[in-house]
Amino acid sequence: MIDRLELNTKAQELRERLGEDANSPVDVFALLNRIEKLTLVLYPLGDHISGMCLQEDGLRLLAVNSAMSYGRQRYSVAHELYHLYFDDARSFYVCARKLDQGSENERSADQFASYFLAPYKALREEARRICGDRKPSLPDVIALEQEFGMSHQAMLVRLVSENRLTRADADGLSTGVVRAALELGFEEKLYRPLPEELQKRTYGYYLQQVEQLRRKDLVSEGKIDELLLDAFRSDIAFCEESVREEEID
Repeated sequence: MIDRLELNTKAQELRERLGEDANSPVDVFALLNRIEKLTLVLYPLGDHISGMCLQEDGLRLLAVNSAMSYGRQRYSVAHELYHLYFDDARSFYVCARKLDQGSENERSADQFASYFLAPYKALREEARRICGDRKPSLPDVIALEQEFGMSHQAMLVRLVSENRLTRADADGLSTGVVRAALELGFEEKLYRPLPEELQKRTYGYYLQQVEQLRRKDLVSEGKIDELLLDAFRSDIAFCEESVREEEID
């Protein structure tokens, strides 16, 4: 496994490469729009797979298990970014749902994802602000994961790796999370999967290519709709022209 300092450095460098600073919380899904020729697919991938990625001949495909919590989906995006940028240029990876397991390369990708979402310095300073030198409590952990948009388990794993918690501590902080978050005034979005109607969606380069075909009138409207339906985008295929052109405040 690559040294943690090197992984944190790689995470900071990629943040900056994608137009973000080295320490602030990031919207990883928005960042994907800045990556050339990248298609994102959200799809329920079962109980054992968190995501997968494929890159070949300049084209990139990233798939995320949309049945996982939103926080875990963000983590999986960051994990797949490690494979896209720091593994072989021609590669295909299927990534397990369990954290901090598997091959050394997968554990490096997990650690990278943690640093990408919560850089070492930023997390250290935020943890010091929230709980000082004392051991983080459940409200403290929730505040940290809400700040950086990480899943609860991912934040626990990170705090164990930073020696802020023991594994026994983390096990004791693994239940009652959603209710505690609500009582603390946070939304539960981070802990829930996407609504079922949004769990099958395609974004990015694939849709751009379909739109190019439409604009250049290279295929029929029926074929355009077929391509959109193949990408789980019935919302675009069946969208009325008046709705497409409505003014938005």
